[in-house]
Amino acid sequence: MAKLPIIIDCDPGQDDAIMLMMAFSQRDKLDILGVVAVGGNVPLDKTGRNARIICELTGHTDIPVYAGCVRPLARDLHTAVEVHGEEGMSGVDVYEPDMPLQKKHGVDFIIETLRAHKDAEVVLVITGPMTNLATAFTQAPDIKSKIKEIVLMGGGRTIVGNVTPSAEYNIYADPHAADIIYKSGVKTVTIGLDVTHRVLASKARVQRMKSIGNKVAVTACNILGPYSFYDSDKYGTDGGPLHDPCTIAYVLDPGLFTTKFCNLEVETGSELTLGHTSVDFWHGMPESERPKNTHWAYEVDDDGVYDLLYRCLETFS
Repeated sequence: MAKLPIIIDCDPGQDDAIMLMMAFSQRDKLDILGVVAVGGNVPLDKTGRNARIICELTGHTDIPVYAGCVRPLARDLHTAVEVHGEEGMSGVDVYEPDMPLQKKHGVDFIIETLRAHKDAEVVLVITGPMTNLATAFTQAPDIKSKIKEIVLMGGGRTIVGNVTPSAEYNIYADPHAADIIYKSGVKTVTIGLDVTHRVLASKARVQRMKSIGNKVAVTACNILGPYSFYDSDKYGTDGGPLHDPCTIAYVLDPGLFTTKFCNLEVETGSELTLGHTSVDFWHGMPESERPKNTHWAYEVDDDGVYDLLYRCLETFS
């Protein structure tokens, strides 16, 4: 069976780090063309470094890592260091990797790589602000035809916001970029807070992960410690939501999620609700004329996602 070619666009970030571990463990199924970092949870110099740390930790230093956009399209960078720590990966000993960043800009890599592939062939996985791909679409709209689908983590409908009362972080960080992606005509699958808040890193799940025993699994547990504690205290739950790994879980096993084809619009003008995702879940009402533009995930087999994560981590033993 042919491998699925994917590009990963991320801002590690603790949950991005676990997402990368999952992806790197499945290279018999995934042809990972490259990882592109973006300024997001922490500034770009740190997200690019953190991605390379995970490459070295997992022994996958042949996967090229590129630095993309430093800041959002139309506003200043809003980080999430209060969640992920000043270095972006609380729970991990951060260092300067031996593995170098690629010299090519991440946006140029996206454009050139997509142009080298057939139509509807490459999957884009985005777990940070969508600045890189939005910039690529603006510079080279012809690449849209090369994308099979974009699987992204962002937004919320019933659980509306985690960074403001109205907005989820990835969309809020660059709402103008998200608006470009959703209006691009390219198929998107949106994994938002409605499902990620059901995929909780409970104490029992973290303990099972720890029992796997290899270095990567132990690092995942060390990441989930401060990351999960922050959100479990915030939301009063047994463990925090595991957001970004749900994208790779979807790519590997879409049956873990239930989606509905909906219209999604991003608020870009309001100071109060900037980054809000208006999801028209009940499309078809007379007043609803906006086109459907995303497959919105609204149900998840959370035990199945964790079973998949355990299996991925076991491969590093």
